[in-house]
Amino acid sequence: MNTLLPLRIESRILTIRGQRVMIDSDLADLYGVPTKALNQAVKRNALRFPSDFMFQLNAAEKAEVVTNCDHLSKLKFSKTLPFAFTEFGAIALANVLASTQAIEMGIYVVRAFVQLRQAASIHADLAKRLLELEMTTESLEISHDTFARNTRNQLRQIFDALRELTTPPEPAKRPIGFITPQDKP
Repeated sequence: MNTLLPLRIESRILTIRGQRVMIDSDLADLYGVPTKALNQAVKRNALRFPSDFMFQLNAAEKAEVVTNCDHLSKLKFSKTLPFAFTEFGAIALANVLASTQAIEMGIYVVRAFVQLRQAASIHADLAKRLLELEMTTESLEISHDTFARNTRNQLRQIFDALRELTTPPEPAKRPIGFITPQDKP
């Protein structure tokens, strides 16, 4: 088996309706069967595919998938709406098809889903740590602003006091008019 295969599978896993899924044509390519045969197998075994294992895309979702995924451009001209399979649906599909290639590829698909889940948990942990760091930084900034404001006020008071000390006192003004000896200070 090719070691790049899990990476290729991971690039085919999409998030639709808040779930990580693979489109039926991608799974058909991986399992080595035509998409039509894959969908027929699903219809024959409908009880094995509850709504949390698979769902059919609506027209808007199909258009978005075709627009965002170059490898799915062939779906643009398809009259039928594609199916999306969750991790559990991909496993059930590999069991329904039961070919050697489907079983081997089913294992790779499950591993790809698991790797994405692990990567998502790592990203969630990093996001949590980033939020904690941001909150710490904000509290430090607030305390720094308070310290800076208090320091500025104290420095202003010191400068005002220094100005008063360095400003020479105004000379006493002699009163205007005639001063008698008893009026002298």
